Amino acid sequence: MIVGVVKESFPGERRIALIPAAIPNLAKAGLQVMVEAGAGWEAGYPDAAFAEKGATLAPDRAAVFAAADIIAQVLSYGSNDKTGRADLPLMRRDQVLIGFLRPLGSKETVQEIARTGAISFSVELMPRTTRAQSMDALSSMATICGYKAVLIAANTLPRLFPMMTTAAGTITPGRVLVIGAGVAGLQAIATAKRLGAVISGYDLRPAAKEQVQSLGARFVELPIEAKDAQDAGGYAKAQDESFYARQRELLGRVIAENDVVITTAVVPGKKAPVLVTKEMVHGMAPGSVIVDLAAERGGNCELTRPEETIVVNGVTIVGEINLASTVPYHASQMYARNLVSFLTLLAKGGKLNLNMQDDIIRETLLTQGGEVVNARVREFWSLPALATRA
Repeated sequence: MIVGVVKESFPGERRIALIPAAIPNLAKAGLQVMVEAGAGWEAGYPDAAFAEKGATLAPDRAAVFAAADIIAQVLSYGSNDKTGRADLPLMRRDQVLIGFLRPLGSKETVQEIARTGAISFSVELMPRTTRAQSMDALSSMATICGYKAVLIAANTLPRLFPMMTTAAGTITPGRVLVIGAGVAGLQAIATAKRLGAVISGYDLRPAAKEQVQSLGARFVELPIEAKDAQDAGGYAKAQDESFYARQRELLGRVIAENDVVITTAVVPGKKAPVLVTKEMVHGMAPGSVIVDLAAERGGNCELTRPEETIVVNGVTIVGEINLASTVPYHASQMYARNLVSFLTLLAKGGKLNLNMQDDIIRETLLTQGGEVVNARVREFWSLPALATRA
């Protein structure tokens, strides 16, 4: 079987789905790799490096789609709402597509993918189990986003992060609040701690307290309790508006005490909850910074503008999206490792293994035979249940 890798077409995207070091491991699994010429250049992986490891180079995108049994992408149509539709005519029935597909983003888009007849797998649907940990691309990219958010904040803040004792006196440390202690939030806490800031972390899940404290941060405890804070898969669950209103009231006091606020709260398939209101922004000291990692989902800050950096009442609000793409070398390396683990499960011995008894394959399989077959996605979009699959 041939695994095809094309150049990412989303504007500004610099990552690549597989890197040269991944090719020998795929070869052991009976898979050949074909790469579109120039696909890895912006990530720091030249064509020669792929050829040296045994990959075949293709002159253009169409040639890869025509020859490959499996297409590996970072942002496939669904997550790529700018240029992704152009790939649909290139896809064929029973061709396998693996990538970020944003299955809970648009019902019409998911159905368009299904109509190509492709067998698509959405990496966002990877179960959060120990066995699937090596394939968890969401966590890999969230790690990079959390790290990069702190660097952006430190570069934007007109203050130093660490405490310094100098001949000119003592510099007090910067204060950083991270809202949401998932993978991105914990990485942000760890990175800010390494830079010397005084760190606080907040999460509506009580279980996050120990993780936040283990990284040397203070856990912000609010006198409010969330109901069913996370689902069976470990993802945060949306709360009712009365909870968010009370949460905003209590968080406002904490936010005003900090120089930097990094927000990471997202709920799969839903608009990001507003945690930082415009009143809170006006209560922050001039020069303060908010980095909103939920900008693509509408933002945790009421004033966030996706893909823009704005200043309101002296407070800088950063709404950058796709931060993982700004560190393309290691982002590609991590994503490639996730895909290699998945591909070696999916294509054992060079043959497609659609074992629906395997929870990893069953839960990530999005479309097959012209239908949206994922039970979770069908339920989310209120599609009638399909007949039980063998």
